[in-house]
Amino acid sequence: MRNPQKDQQTKQAYCLGIESTADDFGVGICSFDGDILANKSDGYIPTEGGIHPREAARHHAEVADKVLNHALTAAKVKPSDLSVIAFSQGPGLGPCLRTGATVARALASYLDIPLVGINHSVAHIEIGKLKTGAQDPVTLYASGGNTMVTAFDSGRYRVFGETLDIALGNCLDVFAREAGLKHKKGFPLGAAVEKLALEGKRLVSLPYVVKGMDLSLSGLLTAATALLYKGDFRLEDLCYSLQEHAFSMVTEVTERALAHTEKREVLLTGGVAANKRLQQMLAVIAQEHDASFHVVPLEFATDNGAMIAWTGVLAYKHGLQTPVDESFVRLRWRVDKVDVPWIS
Repeated sequence: MRNPQKDQQTKQAYCLGIESTADDFGVGICSFDGDILANKSDGYIPTEGGIHPREAARHHAEVADKVLNHALTAAKVKPSDLSVIAFSQGPGLGPCLRTGATVARALASYLDIPLVGINHSVAHIEIGKLKTGAQDPVTLYASGGNTMVTAFDSGRYRVFGETLDIALGNCLDVFAREAGLKHKKGFPLGAAVEKLALEGKRLVSLPYVVKGMDLSLSGLLTAATALLYKGDFRLEDLCYSLQEHAFSMVTEVTERALAHTEKREVLLTGGVAANKRLQQMLAVIAQEHDASFHVVPLEFATDNGAMIAWTGVLAYKHGLQTPVDESFVRLRWRVDKVDVPWIS
């Protein structure tokens, strides 16, 4: 096994991270000191409906070379300068994960440098901490594929609450598609819902389902969609009501975790972190519990290679490596099954 300290003395210490869990193929490069030198990506946009895994994987394979070159150029780093390759090993969509893993294995083998498989959810938390300065937060991680409230305890990020069915981002995206809203580059479906919600004036009654520390969003989505088809309410009011109910649910669970853990920080990360209304709700509960509130910067909110690169640095510096013959993807790799030795 390589000695990380010896490697760092003999070559410049950079990590290249590859993210490919869903619709984005991203490449990030960072130094071992946490400087993000490049963060490039190319997203797959389906012609209709949600993500088609095989089509997304085909997209990733087609753009991989271009995105890699853009990242290396932006970072002003040569492949020979790299010390380690990190990749999103899971959770995610199988075909997409396998495409990114294949690229990572090829790079690590060709350059003869270590490979590190990274948990996608842990990476979202770590990039949020790096970019906001949060040290030990209760984290709400909300995206298109994940919705959970976590906090560190006894060597791992523990899940204090999570969705029992669909994720928050998926709930908003599906409703937007049913309403005929279109995904545009730089303006995702969730942002379209948020924009219309700002014009909403009437709070429509919808299901609110929190079960202990967990929540369910499928009934909320079904009810909102049914009212949409019925046509008795303005779309703006339905977007406003959908957001208010869904965000109140995740905020309630986050507040309970904050009260239980007595931590002094709240971190919002993941793609839905861009939503200003969700930020407002969480800021209120943080203030009420005398905790600071942190939001991951927009560039690092959605899936990105920089978060994989930085978490790869943390893992590698603490002796974690992934042999190529053990680098299989893990579609359902839970965050609370991952050891995080870099936190004392």
